Amino acid sequence: MIEYATPVRPRGVAGLLADDAGASTAEYAIVTMAAVAFAGVLVVIMRSGEVREILTDLVRRALSVA
Repeated sequence: MIEYATPVRPRGVAGLLADDAGASTAEYAIVTMAAVAFAGVLVVIMRSGEVREILTDLVRRALSVA
């Protein structure tokens, strides 16, 4: 019977940095938080009267050309 050695994992800080269990979940969480922050910035910009006026004018111009 062949015996296989179990892999030896480094211990300490190096072991924690080498272990990537849960890394993709953390990456998804960071990307989701960045998307929510970006959406919040867009909401603040879109509520601005100047931006609203620019967009309304743009839509009116586009509809009047047709």
